[in-house]
Amino acid sequence: MNLTLQLLMEEGTQALLKAGVEEASLDSRYLLLEAFHTDMTHFLLDRNKRLPEEDSILESLSVYRSMIGKRSLRIPLHQITGSREFMGLDFEVNEHVLIPRQDTETLVELVLKDYKGKMPKILDLCTGSGCIAISLAKLGGFDRVTAADISEEALLVAERNAGKHLGEGRITLVKSDLFEAFKNQRTFDVIVSNPPYIPTKIIEGLQPEVRDHEPMLALDGKEDGLYFYRILALESRSHMVLGGAVYFEIGYDQGEAVSGLLKDAGFGQIRVVPDAAGLDRVVCARKQ
Repeated sequence: MNLTLQLLMEEGTQALLKAGVEEASLDSRYLLLEAFHTDMTHFLLDRNKRLPEEDSILESLSVYRSMIGKRSLRIPLHQITGSREFMGLDFEVNEHVLIPRQDTETLVELVLKDYKGKMPKILDLCTGSGCIAISLAKLGGFDRVTAADISEEALLVAERNAGKHLGEGRITLVKSDLFEAFKNQRTFDVIVSNPPYIPTKIIEGLQPEVRDHEPMLALDGKEDGLYFYRILALESRSHMVLGGAVYFEIGYDQGEAVSGLLKDAGFGQIRVVPDAAGLDRVVCARKQ
């Protein structure tokens, strides 16, 4: 077998370039490391060595080429590998959950900072993979965290992630269409959410990885992208203690609109917080 890791990476890169994948070289290398169970250091040391014809190598070769085939179909990288790092934790992901983005870490970091040394009762709506709720419970030590989602498939993913990072019983998972399952609960100190916020007409123009492979339930914010924020703004107050806070992830151009919805609903201390790139990413407010 006259193959090396370097040649295989170049083979994968060319296939992904042909398929229109933007970061073809980066993705082919990532998949190569995954398939051959190696890391960047060993890749750099061994990349020009001829691969031996061993069963384990042949199996890794088959896995790698299969992964490249899937990526060429514009299946998201992290759906292929089945995992995504978020807040330093490794989360299982699949086609039933939104892949966690680094932008969302801004929301988690804010809550961790604002509630350091406290033990708030937290509700995470539209939890998906559970990355927000689980990160808060794990990194903040919060022991009263409830995570809800309308999707049973998403909740199964969140349950596995919670088991991996927290153990059984550390957070409560609930199937709910926003507040539907919490009609009689008015005791949360913090409500967080990364709801669907992309306007329907914008979705068609998104990259195929997002448009065709991530769950529409987690993307579609209806006509103007604000549908779910209207519900969150109107209904959050009745499920919170006085002085409780909301933290909502937003699109980069939605800060003013979501702030206005919260103001109209009677919230105060409203602020819009940018992400690491300087784009508006989270709107926070308090019940007063």
